[in-house]
Amino acid sequence: MNFATPLFLFFFLLIFGLRWILPRLKFLPEWAPKPFLLAGSYFFYMAWNPKFGLLLFGTTILDYWIGRKMDQKEGRSRAILLSISLVLNLSVLAFFKYFIFFMQSGNAVFSAFGLNLSLPVWRIVLPVGISFYTFQSLSYTIDVFRREILPEKNFWNYALFLSFFPQLVAGPIVPAKTFLPQLKTWVTWKELPLREGLVLVLIGVWKKVVIADQLSILPDSFYRSPLEFSSAYAWAAVFAYSLQIYCDFSGYTDIALGSALLLGFRLTENFRMPYLASGFSDFWRRWHISLSSWLRNYLYIPLGGNRKSEPRTYINLFLTMLLGGLWHGASWNFVVWGGFHGIFLGLERLGKKFWPGSFSPENKSGILGRFSYRIFVILAVVLCWVFFRSPNWKTTGIVFEKLFGFSSGADPALSSLRILFIAFFLFFAATWIGNRDEKYGSFRKFYEGLHPVLFGILVGVGLLLGAVFSSESQPFIYFVF
Repeated sequence: MNFATPLFLFFFLLIFGLRWILPRLKFLPEWAPKPFLLAGSYFFYMAWNPKFGLLLFGTTILDYWIGRKMDQKEGRSRAILLSISLVLNLSVLAFFKYFIFFMQSGNAVFSAFGLNLSLPVWRIVLPVGISFYTFQSLSYTIDVFRREILPEKNFWNYALFLSFFPQLVAGPIVPAKTFLPQLKTWVTWKELPLREGLVLVLIGVWKKVVIADQLSILPDSFYRSPLEFSSAYAWAAVFAYSLQIYCDFSGYTDIALGSALLLGFRLTENFRMPYLASGFSDFWRRWHISLSSWLRNYLYIPLGGNRKSEPRTYINLFLTMLLGGLWHGASWNFVVWGGFHGIFLGLERLGKKFWPGSFSPENKSGILGRFSYRIFVILAVVLCWVFFRSPNWKTTGIVFEKLFGFSSGADPALSSLRILFIAFFLFFAATWIGNRDEKYGSFRKFYEGLHPVLFGILVGVGLLLGAVFSSESQPFIYFVF
């Protein structure tokens, strides 16, 4: 997937240039730039594997047709149409993403009972971004069914909504109600938030190439052969991965959001300083916001949310997080990761019921308790990443033995520790700036107030320094989901 970065840059520059040129050609209609953006998005996606462009186009045709048909039907017919969308989309996703997982799990179950049945296990290539665009397309048909939005009448607008290349392969999952209205009017060049977009791209590049790729050395070495390393190395690797996955994924999101802004579109926020979370529910309001919002709106609430009995609420929470874990990948490690988060969310809800106000940031009487709970939450989140990163159950077991067994082995090199400490420093500094900017907007005021020439020089120097301090290029972690 290393091809994606230069290809992304090429298409962004091409379409950004067209975005600037085409509106100035007076003989072209207002919608003229959209076909270039659509064609570029499909070419970008099909450069990886042309066959899967047909799969994306098939999903587009299906749900566009479903939406239009729903507009003509009432009652049970609408429910049948929604069921067709759900069954076909989820069946395609299940086949490509989970077929091997289900077959291998079935063979393991049969073997455990002494049955020598061998279910077929085929080698299936996972289409990049299928989890993201499937959920995005389902958000459209569900919202049309609920009459929260009107069906999109322009097929090519819907095709662009589903294939928009900045967020196509790794999100964020943009609801139809957020993106489709932006296609009704083409933002003029003067209205583009150029500075905000460039700053987001710059921040995303630094998160990815300066922090995440540098940090990858520790967890990659450790998880490859954990028995060779000491407990100190294990803890360093686990904390390094917790920073790596955040900087890697949020870095991609920042680049996607910034690129979209420069093309005239505002996507949904996906991260909001998650490691400042005051609890597990707060963490999921800050981490992968587009997925957690999708799970809440289209899974947790339809299951009954907290409108049913108290036991049913806990079951709904657990099932939602369990399926959220499975969404990330075809592995029991992901299921367990999601299950633990479901358990933590349930226990936190139970605690708030019996000790109301104890978990509230406004409660000034329990500052030490709230601080201790925050530390516990972040430590639990960090340890849960072990399930997310481990390639198999055996490795997971060894990692936890290393973490809590205080065993000997190779200690982290001074250079690796230096990278980890620098990354922590950059992370805390960026979090402080981000937290301050969220409250007072001081960072935004700073770069918005700069002279255009000075702003351009600073952005250029920032990108140059990012290239200088970058490590060997690593694939984006969420490209495999």
